[in-house]
Amino acid sequence: MPGNNASLLDLLKSWPLAVLPHQLLSRLVRSATRWRTGWWKNPLIRLFIRHFSVDMSEAEAANAEDYADFNSFFTRALKPAARTFPDDQQAVTSPVDGRVSQAGDIRAGRLIQAKGRDYSLTALLGDNQQHAADFENGKFATLYLSPRDYHRIHMPCQGQLLETTYVPGRLFSVAPHTTRAIPGLFTRNERLVTRFDTPAGPMALIMVGAIFVSCMETVWGGLVNPSMGMSLQRSQYSSGDSPAVNLQRGEEMGVFNMGSTVILLFGQDRVDWSNDLQPGSPVRLGQILGNLISR
Repeated sequence: MPGNNASLLDLLKSWPLAVLPHQLLSRLVRSATRWRTGWWKNPLIRLFIRHFSVDMSEAEAANAEDYADFNSFFTRALKPAARTFPDDQQAVTSPVDGRVSQAGDIRAGRLIQAKGRDYSLTALLGDNQQHAADFENGKFATLYLSPRDYHRIHMPCQGQLLETTYVPGRLFSVAPHTTRAIPGLFTRNERLVTRFDTPAGPMALIMVGAIFVSCMETVWGGLVNPSMGMSLQRSQYSSGDSPAVNLQRGEEMGVFNMGSTVILLFGQDRVDWSNDLQPGSPVRLGQILGNLISR
């Protein structure tokens, strides 16, 4: 693999975080963002809006006083007309507002993390070689959500949930400077792997946790926040033991309780990405990322 392009500044900003107690800090932040005292949460929300230039004109509730706590603001809903979806049902749409970190081909079981850095598909999926085989020589797209972005996650295409896998791990930042500096970042961080059966075959949507993001939610299972130190956990939804979960394109499927990263995986010859899907390019929920190639 060629040498990575992490600068000295990237390293200086990233590696000091490695020694911090990620899980403890994230739990403290989680508690603080749920305080409902007005003198605390209202100024905090206003400061956040100003500092990150959050566009509140798109939000269903525009004022700090409208939110019960900071986390309710952070996971705010958008007005129904704030995002639109194409009529073409073969279109794969962005599941989030954010920015493209990387996108392209899965080659020899490796995905690009940043220029000069790659990581293992099998490790990303919780060391499940059978599941990794579904995506060998397929396509991936990594989408980064910044603090100012909308933090609900929607389906990029229609799908029936097959399985979820909670993979415990660290909580490194997933900001661009960290993806350039920390090897195997997305295989080291806590994450939730969701696998779906779609008109184009298997699709995986991976929610990657980050510093101060130790809890995620799904619409079918609620809060995903196992106790510190818990091992890998799998839940089957295709065996008949659990109610079927069928979601349409654009339907909400989960929430980040702070910002992080979403990774999409499709199998070989199952999707064509748009030429506009380039590292650094902004994306909005509902924007066309590519087109499905049906089975």
